[in-house]
Amino acid sequence: MQRAPHLLVVDDDMEIRNLLSTLLTGRGYRVTTAREEQEMRHVLALSRIDLVILDLMLPGKDGLTICRELRASKPIPIIMLTARGDPTDRVVGLEIGADDYLPKPFDVHELEARIKAVLRRSSAELGTSNGNLGSTFVFAGWKLDGRQRQLVSPEGIVVELTSGEFDLLLVFLEKPQRVLSRDQLMDLARGRVAAAFDRSIDVQVSRLRRKIEYDSKAPELIKTVRSGGYLFTPIVERS
Repeated sequence: MQRAPHLLVVDDDMEIRNLLSTLLTGRGYRVTTAREEQEMRHVLALSRIDLVILDLMLPGKDGLTICRELRASKPIPIIMLTARGDPTDRVVGLEIGADDYLPKPFDVHELEARIKAVLRRSSAELGTSNGNLGSTFVFAGWKLDGRQRQLVSPEGIVVELTSGEFDLLLVFLEKPQRVLSRDQLMDLARGRVAAAFDRSIDVQVSRLRRKIEYDSKAPELIKTVRSGGYLFTPIVERS
């Protein structure tokens, strides 16, 4: 039998922790909760966690700092859950590596949809498959190993990608030299319908450019098409 995805909810509000634990457990997930960073790290040291739901406002280290540190040390998917719904906070959270960002108050059905989408993108054990995950792509001297989820630079250096960056690059590699709108990229890479004015694809593109472009301010591989979206320019070879 396939094991239930194990979620870690990090929030200093006991009511929120209990609510999420009850709701998500009832939907087939295994849920562990933590009040702050030290409890979170204790759980991560002892358990295999598939996804972290992380509050922004925590005692001690804030959620953004914790997210940045987790992203630097673990390839674990993170959804930021916070009362601060300002677009700037959302963009900052995505910039430092969060895979998604949902403001409070939240709808549990939307939260569950985002959890499923993030787990799919990170290939956590939900039984989803993608024929291209076993492929190797070569473009402009770069190599992406879909099976290992590993990107190697022309100099032979392994470049770490978040799950969102990996799936976005995979979409570009599957559909090179075609203009893809933001909505198309959102649907293909994130596995959900884009919300109005959702800037997260632009953030992901910006982060990806910083990793693969010689000059991210004058990109050559991922071009912006005015009033259109984005165009992945290299010739792509696949095996």
